[in-house]
Amino acid sequence: MTRTLPAGITVTVRVPASSANLGPGFDTLGIALGLYDEIVVATTDTGLNIRVEGEGADDVPWGPSHLVVRAIERGLQAAGVWADGLDVLCRNVIPHSRGLGSSASAVVGGLAAGRGLAAKFDAALAYDDEVMVQLAAEFEGHPDNSSASVLGGIVVSWTETDRLADENGLADHHTRAYRAVRLEPHPALRPVVLIPEERSSTAHTRGLLPDKVPHADAAFNASRAALAVVALTQRPDLLLPATADRLHQGYRAAALPLTTKWIERLREAGIAATVSGAGPTILALGTSEFPAELRELAIADGLRVLEPGIADGVLVD
Repeated sequence: MTRTLPAGITVTVRVPASSANLGPGFDTLGIALGLYDEIVVATTDTGLNIRVEGEGADDVPWGPSHLVVRAIERGLQAAGVWADGLDVLCRNVIPHSRGLGSSASAVVGGLAAGRGLAAKFDAALAYDDEVMVQLAAEFEGHPDNSSASVLGGIVVSWTETDRLADENGLADHHTRAYRAVRLEPHPALRPVVLIPEERSSTAHTRGLLPDKVPHADAAFNASRAALAVVALTQRPDLLLPATADRLHQGYRAAALPLTTKWIERLREAGIAATVSGAGPTILALGTSEFPAELRELAIADGLRVLEPGIADGVLVD
């Protein structure tokens, strides 16, 4: 039986950005980054009041279709509770449509708010992070960005389906099991993001990928994704070969000319650089200070250069 929350329960959520793929780990590897959206939610007697500040304030719907609101409602539903009214404030810092997991962060933040409201009403209603990973990935269709925002650190994620049902087109994303595990990053690892002003559509860039790839390229990526786990956690001296990719970045290169130019420039300088998610942001991974001359060149090229650090997972107060 669904229980109705009383008015006056408030939670504040701090949810990190993320970068997916990390080169060869397409739809599998992710990292949580220290850029945070904040969501403040309170239960009220009736209605919906939503305010959006910062990134995307002029672009996103201010109503029931807002992704955060939908995720809050799903989080409440999963906990077996409901609210007659909600007051929602979104303070957005994560750039939208740049490959930094803004939609995944919105989903995770909303789910965490729903779980937090339920837990303040009755601590026994809170579900664990495994459920959160599943619920968030149902919104996204794959768990790489969202599980990084849930668990923090570096994540390896995967999807489990009934093979026969999936092959016959009978298994949709709501029937799939989404899994993820957190890896502890090497303590010297320092991510840098170079963010263009232009935006990118994940649907568009994913549409550039072929249905089939050569067997040699698949084998190459399998070896490099395995090596990436070692490099990210134990051997950062192997980051450059470990972040090489033949599965997706080359097919998207023409659509992301500035991104592609900077990945090549950084890798030629010995810095492990990849497309962050679907782009256009560039993720650079290393253990030393980002070179000042490259920073200056990037800024002159219209890139915002940030060193966000590696974040823990979503926090609820």
